[in-house]
Amino acid sequence: MQYLVNVIDHRSNSGTDEEMVAIDAFNDRLRAGGHWVFAGGLADPTASTVVDGRGESPVLTDGPFAETKEWAAGLWIIEAPDLDAALALMTEGSKACNRRLEVRPLYAG
Repeated sequence: MQYLVNVIDHRSNSGTDEEMVAIDAFNDRLRAGGHWVFAGGLADPTASTVVDGRGESPVLTDGPFAETKEWAAGLWIIEAPDLDAALALMTEGSKACNRRLEVRPLYAG
């Protein structure tokens, strides 16, 4: 099963050199264990554009879709046999990136 893991932060470009080393090492462990699918960092929410194509004409709005003190600053998509395994893996990920993580199952399409 695949899981989306959101890295939760309240600061932009906040990763330290030490955290990046720990994240790279954690990513290597994910790859070695066959859990790696994808990972990446995200720009600050103020760089986002919200697209609403539900009406007759699309509406594009600058900025974040919600006012919030925290946001998804990065993500992983991982493979794990079940939620318990995903949570165990991402407990290590949380320690490596020094951030809280949200783990959510991806639905098969």
